[in-house]
Amino acid sequence: MFLILLCYGCAFFNPSLAQESSNRIIEDGGTGQYSAIMEKDPTLPTHTIFRPEDLSRFGDREKLPIITWGNGACANSPWEHVNFLSEVASHGFFVIALGQMPEEGEKGSGKSQSAQMLAAIDWAIAGNENKNSPFFGKLDTSKIAVSGMSCGGLQALEVAPDPRVTTLVVCNSGILPNPGAGMPGMPNISKAQLKKLHTPTLYLLGGEKDIAYNNGMDDFNRLDHVPVFVGNMDVGHGGTYAQPHGGEFARVALAWFNWQLKGDQTSGEMFGGEPAGLSRSDKWTVQKKNIP
Repeated sequence: MFLILLCYGCAFFNPSLAQESSNRIIEDGGTGQYSAIMEKDPTLPTHTIFRPEDLSRFGDREKLPIITWGNGACANSPWEHVNFLSEVASHGFFVIALGQMPEEGEKGSGKSQSAQMLAAIDWAIAGNENKNSPFFGKLDTSKIAVSGMSCGGLQALEVAPDPRVTTLVVCNSGILPNPGAGMPGMPNISKAQLKKLHTPTLYLLGGEKDIAYNNGMDDFNRLDHVPVFVGNMDVGHGGTYAQPHGGEFARVALAWFNWQLKGDQTSGEMFGGEPAGLSRSDKWTVQKKNIP
């Protein structure tokens, strides 16, 4: 890992590499106050970045919390989730998705691995400390989320025990009752992994039609030592990621990120209280533990 980071650091010093960066706007850049771009960074070619386009607004007064994202089907491309991820970034987050940036209309290929999430965190921390990086001093390395959908949710669960992680978001996913029974390449973790979690955790599921519903709800039922919230929307396994601005899943995930990574108590009202704020929506059914 040290050699990898050393190479990333060298890349920040190389102007010719910096010129190879490419980016584009997804939809209209999101509904947040910071218009977002999707970017391929030459110092991290194995991942895709979603971030506010104008970085000059970040530094001493406001920094960007870091969110890593794993894709459905262990895909090594975030092509299915670009609307969702761009929307999140437009609200002032630095999102690093596993896999190369998809071209327009491209579905991407290959398989990702959980270790790519940790590599993304390592890279972001190194860039924040590197005076030659465009992200120098702009990232909040004390606020880091791991998150993902389906297989990506399992990848997030696998790396969530890392002490640098401050919150976990698991979408349309949950640990299988029999490790190794899933599709090839899925993280081979057991329910014992749940005991290793140390952060507030959000599950977003697609209701009983979601193939991951039973696994995710079983995770929720077993978790009793961390704050945990589960929301179910009757949309099945595909969620709402491809809808404009990521749909309802983006709205709820954003509230969680704002609460957990930025300390926004108004956003936290969606998950706290009796009943929780989200329960007032006719689109969601919710349960929670260890959340006042």
